[in-house]
Amino acid sequence: MTSLRNVAIIAHVDHGKTTLVDQLFRQSGTFRDNQRVEERAMDSGDLEKERGITILAKPTSIEWQGTRINIIDTPGHADFGAEVERILSMVDGVILLVDSAEGAMPQTKFVTGKALGLGLRPIVVVNKIDRPDGRPQEVLDEVFDLFVNLDANDEQLDFPVLYASGREGYASEDQDARSGDLTPLFERIVAHVPAPSLDEDAPFSFLATLLDRDSFMGRVLTGRVQSGKLKINDPIRALDAEGNVIETGRATKLMSFRGLERVPVESAKAGDIIALAGLEKATVSNTIASPEVTDPIAAQPIDPPTLSMRFAVNDSPLAGREGDKVTSRMIRDRLMREAETNVAIRVTEAHDKDSFEVAGRGELQLGVLIETMRREGFELGISRPRVLFREEDGQRMEPYEQVVIDVDDEFSGTVVEKMQRRKAELTEMRPSGAGKTRITFSAPSRGLIGYHGEFLSDTRGTGIMNRLFEKYGPHKGAIEGRPNGVLISNATGDAVGYALNALEERGVLFLGPQAKVYEGMIIGENAKPEDLEVNPLKSKQLTNFRSTGKDDAIRLTPPTVMTLEQSIAYIDDDEMVEVTPKSIRLRKAILDPHERKKAKRKEAA
Repeated sequence: MTSLRNVAIIAHVDHGKTTLVDQLFRQSGTFRDNQRVEERAMDSGDLEKERGITILAKPTSIEWQGTRINIIDTPGHADFGAEVERILSMVDGVILLVDSAEGAMPQTKFVTGKALGLGLRPIVVVNKIDRPDGRPQEVLDEVFDLFVNLDANDEQLDFPVLYASGREGYASEDQDARSGDLTPLFERIVAHVPAPSLDEDAPFSFLATLLDRDSFMGRVLTGRVQSGKLKINDPIRALDAEGNVIETGRATKLMSFRGLERVPVESAKAGDIIALAGLEKATVSNTIASPEVTDPIAAQPIDPPTLSMRFAVNDSPLAGREGDKVTSRMIRDRLMREAETNVAIRVTEAHDKDSFEVAGRGELQLGVLIETMRREGFELGISRPRVLFREEDGQRMEPYEQVVIDVDDEFSGTVVEKMQRRKAELTEMRPSGAGKTRITFSAPSRGLIGYHGEFLSDTRGTGIMNRLFEKYGPHKGAIEGRPNGVLISNATGDAVGYALNALEERGVLFLGPQAKVYEGMIIGENAKPEDLEVNPLKSKQLTNFRSTGKDDAIRLTPPTVMTLEQSIAYIDDDEMVEVTPKSIRLRKAILDPHERKKAKRKEAA
């Protein structure tokens, strides 16, 4: 076991950890010299490739001078934090990657706190050292302060530091180095991360940390062997957190990680990270063990969800035209499968049996789930996100987030004013160099729903906002919502350019000519605060009277097309997003205008 190391790489979004793993693959000889490998090879999912972010934690393995190094690439966004919380039980050390210019960000703090709490010793790598705006020494001071604030012990505070460029593929103890290879990092991992100190002679036990499905093997559980040895066809059983037996079976398939692939193996021993098939009910955080084991392995508790959305059957007039999975039973089965593999998501069925309350960590996490389902052929109606409140000592509590904003100096006043309108408290404001200011707020999560698009407009697209769940605090009262009303179609059919041309002066349109519309569908934003019902189907009266001047050609401004996340953030409480494999439409929850008025009167009463 002396030749085995298990390590996780943790970092903020876009700080370069997946690119660094690419270079570790290349320089360890995992790939042949002539092998064609995609960039960011660990980001294997379609959505991960498109968005350039890591969504799922994934194990991989490399060999370096006789030492097998199991590396786990983790997501950098706090919405996917549950992925990181689970896998920390599989490793004996962490590599903390920080950008030489941006420094330690909120998400870094979240994951690092969990790692230090488990007693893991960190290696700090200051990445992108070749950036012209890099400030490595200040960043290092920030990391040290962060560790002190997170109650790191003396052994953890005595961390080794390397300066690296993941893209160029070098690391060094000298911050002025601009060439070389990653040998210093390999040496540091082998020297600093302890080998697993686990008992090979005890009965077999294994904590399931990741779960996925395979069409041939069924459920595949991934985790680290905590004790003993396991061979193919050995009897095993699954225990829950209380020690109750969930099921018994045999290990029909064992797989180890080699580079990007899972390779079948005959046996595994304590310390190995393996994937195991053969059980039908066992899930994440269950203990898989030999029949004689009765005590489960303690699993890391997962932070609770803070945000929920309603996933409903699509009941619009255009339902069923683009997707093939439209029934509540199909939606329910898919959501239950997701909740099984993703422990940060909680699904509850509504009384009407046609909708489901899905709770998660944030808009991005739920947005990724909706996008995935959409690509699988589902049609859904999605409600506005709402935060999950708590009652403590008779007082209503709501989730707060720490918001760190990097913005050009000229826009800082606007950002502070808008955030204070949303009941945020300014906790820190300091210049971060290059004409930018870093502003930190403590804000109720409710106030941040729908703010990101407005924030990008206010900062001309140059601002960067990072959010992290902070605490549950006292309820802040009413928060102002969207300032503008919407333009609602009062007819069903295909939109006509002539009608849209006349509607442009009323506000911003979300669709162009020939788009299919129906009664109650939102076709644009009104320039005034109230909603306005309009007719996008009205065509020009064709008569035999000639006008003195020739007819003006219709020139429409290109419509504002919103992404899924923007749509979810934009809608109000009485509105929904209709999601199909080909379209994203905004609509009122109640399509009939008379029923809408009745519901409004009832609410006001």
